[in-house]
Amino acid sequence: MNGRELQRCAAMRARELPATTLEFPFGPDVDVYKVRGKVFMFHTEVDDERRVVLKALPSDSLALRDAHEDITPGYHMNKRHWISLHPGGDLSPDMVEELVTESYRLVVAGLPSAQRPVEPHAFGRSQR
Repeated sequence: MNGRELQRCAAMRARELPATTLEFPFGPDVDVYKVRGKVFMFHTEVDDERRVVLKALPSDSLALRDAHEDITPGYHMNKRHWISLHPGGDLSPDMVEELVTESYRLVVAGLPSAQRPVEPHAFGRSQR
């Protein structure tokens, strides 16, 4: 996937997730996806390369970075808890969609129970 396709794939999945909003707090060039006001994904461009930045468990983040050259520590974020997806590697659309869903679940799990639009531990696991 090229950078545009990578971001389009991630955005399509994000728009399917309950209570997701798209905001532009950093200007029109950075798409920020939130659930109940908390960021779970953003798109940016660094050195003419489009990227997707997602939340991940620290253990998953390490494993993903070891397994895929096109996954690196999260750009401009906590390097243990965020990952960046880069274009041109072996990431499939299904994997990108699952990583977006997992980032969403992690953020939802941190919300107060009354604000959760879904049950994070069950959401999306049997649907795909």
